Amino acid sequence: MNCEKIKEKINIRTVLESFNLFPVKENRKTAFYFALDREEKIPSFSVDFVKNKAFDFGTGKNYDIISIVQQINQCSVSEALKYFEKFDFSVQKNDEIAEASQGKNYSIIKVSEIRHPALIQYLKSRKVYEQKDLVKEIYYELNSKKYFGIGFFNNSGGVEIRNKYSKICLGKKDVTLAKNELSENKEIIIFEGFFDYLTFKNLEKKEKSISDYLILNSTAMLFKVEETLKNYGKISLFLDNDANGNSTKEIIQKKYKNVEDCSLLYWDFKDLNEWFCAKT
Repeated sequence: MNCEKIKEKINIRTVLESFNLFPVKENRKTAFYFALDREEKIPSFSVDFVKNKAFDFGTGKNYDIISIVQQINQCSVSEALKYFEKFDFSVQKNDEIAEASQGKNYSIIKVSEIRHPALIQYLKSRKVYEQKDLVKEIYYELNSKKYFGIGFFNNSGGVEIRNKYSKICLGKKDVTLAKNELSENKEIIIFEGFFDYLTFKNLEKKEKSISDYLILNSTAMLFKVEETLKNYGKISLFLDNDANGNSTKEIIQKKYKNVEDCSLLYWDFKDLNEWFCAKT
């Protein structure tokens, strides 16, 4: 598929979400993200969902979805085109997925326990089927089309949806804080995504936990819990081994005391789940 077809078929929000990048503030048509190539406290990367383009106010550079992949992966156009091979073109439509995260044009039809064979198989492929009770089977309608996936709810009632082909958020983006009645704010364990959280629950299943758990659902959501984290005596980090995860780790280590970087456990893998799948 050529560049123009890809730009037509895939929306910019979906591309950014594939790199675990989410807006810091947004409205129906536009949003601000943190810059792709540097650490910053005030987001300067402006995304226009209607035009499917972006502008970096810090550098003055314009972006489309292909140049975004080039910037993040530091690759050529041909290599960027290969990156898009993993996208499911049958369901990607401009503005459909974008509006899902805005709470527009979607409705949740049914929430149930995980029963669908495809979702069971996907959980098994990620080796977290034992934790199926921590997620839900979600059926939803998006712009008059029906879909289903594995759902994980956040603190604002939004739901992270995952299946083999898609990664979106229905409703408001937020963190998920799972409190433990035994924790007494002694320790909090932080993950980027819920599959790493499910993986960790697999690893600790034989021990009684006294920790709280924080799933960011996007490192851009860290600002929502900056005050909350001050209440904990210890912070354990299970973040991704990539530029985004490393940047978030550095921010937390500078701001809080007694922070443990647990990514050393899976230093040669992208994240905890990838390491777990390879080792078991």
